Amino acid sequence: MSPQGLTPARIKTEILSGLTVALALVPEAVAFAFVAGVHPLVGLYAAFMVGLITALIGGRPGMISGATGALAVVMVALVADHGVEYLFATVVLMGILQVLAGVFRLGKFIRLVPHPVMLGFVNGLAIVIFLAQMTQFKADGQWMTGWPLVTMLALVVATMVIIWGMPKLTRAIPAPLAGIGIIAGLVIAFGIDVPRVGDMASIKGGLPQFHFPGVPLNLQTLEIIAPYALILAAIGLIESLLTLNLVGEITGKRGGASQECIAQGTANVVTGFFGGMGGCAMIGQSMINVKSGGRMRLSGISAALFLLLFILVASPLIEQIPLAALVGVMFMVVIGTFAWQSFKIMRKIPLTDALVIVLVTITTVVTDLAIAVVVGVIVSALEYAWTNAKRIHAKTYDTPEGARVYQIQGPLFFGSAEGFIQLFQPQSDPARVVIDFADSRVADQSALTAIENVAAKYEAAGKQVQLRHLSRDCHSLLARAGQLMVDSDDDPDYQIATNYSVRTGILGAGH
Repeated sequence: MSPQGLTPARIKTEILSGLTVALALVPEAVAFAFVAGVHPLVGLYAAFMVGLITALIGGRPGMISGATGALAVVMVALVADHGVEYLFATVVLMGILQVLAGVFRLGKFIRLVPHPVMLGFVNGLAIVIFLAQMTQFKADGQWMTGWPLVTMLALVVATMVIIWGMPKLTRAIPAPLAGIGIIAGLVIAFGIDVPRVGDMASIKGGLPQFHFPGVPLNLQTLEIIAPYALILAAIGLIESLLTLNLVGEITGKRGGASQECIAQGTANVVTGFFGGMGGCAMIGQSMINVKSGGRMRLSGISAALFLLLFILVASPLIEQIPLAALVGVMFMVVIGTFAWQSFKIMRKIPLTDALVIVLVTITTVVTDLAIAVVVGVIVSALEYAWTNAKRIHAKTYDTPEGARVYQIQGPLFFGSAEGFIQLFQPQSDPARVVIDFADSRVADQSALTAIENVAAKYEAAGKQVQLRHLSRDCHSLLARAGQLMVDSDDDPDYQIATNYSVRTGILGAGH
């Protein structure tokens, strides 16, 4: 949205959306700090700094970033074994790797993630968000029972009802903010005894201070932090880029992957030097923001600044907010995030795609997002390769001159190379054979090797081979192969060359 779109109504919507997100960020940041084994302020500072920087220079306005559970579960082992200073150094290196990914435009490879993997990612993350709220139903390490549980559930349901019903009455205030405000007011006014934000930990603190990680600058340190930094950078970018695509579908925006990589990396470098645990995009808070009307950078900036305000001066008030209200907000995020239509489409799509959706969902919940996405992409790629490998076949006919023509149908690549070789009968074919690739595509070195093998068999049988309709990029591949002779006098207008025949080697004709 252009600066001309900054009307008073739009500014109000953006700021209120930011306030709603900031309120939801507090318990999440504290909880993820606990998971990583660091002080709550380390998580809160990360949420503030990562959120602010990515809001300012990120690739998708309206997207929210901060400390996340996907990163925290990786950090816990590092902190336990080497201490928090090594975590800060790791976050700096993680950020540098992410910036490099953006500079070299590696973010574009996110387009290789198939839609079934995206659906599995969304469903898995929705389940993870739901399960993360279960810890709020514990008191002193024990599951709630009796009236405390009933009260907690009642307030959660009440919050969800308010969020569901508020848009039907007015859109002047974001529904999640209204739910938090009304339930918090009731709890404080009537002194209802339920867990509150302050029961998790105090969020009071000062401004983040510059702090160079207290680690030795040597190869031993690099050996310790590099594996963690690489894993964290990959997880952070995958979650951020998938969230970027998801938010883009809602807001109608596209692009920005490389810019988002640079923004995420810059944010993590900065937060590593200011005592933060690093972070990445947060699908839950991003959904809260866009569903509350946040579409511009102002909402993300507001969320970060409100969070800092909570830390500096408003902690006594924020700590009174009942966790039940925030749980209710996150439950509504779960309902809105989960791709419910996947149940319907799984009966209509190929079985492999349905299995990929389920596999990625389960893997996201059981392990982590990065592994789930990689597994989903590999399975989808193998299925694609297997399907296309079976497509290779040939139509044959004999010309009046006595030559046999093989019209190749389907892609020729590593998966179909063996099937391609089996299409030919060098011993029984006539003395002249034409292989026409007009309806095929030579894709890789395995395909070139297969062509060479076929030519060698015909040469051994003393027969002549012609290749027709190889594209220009095939010419290039054949030329790079070194052992193959390629004619380059292609027609510049129609890209059709004279057919060449050989007894030793292969001559290609392009289209």
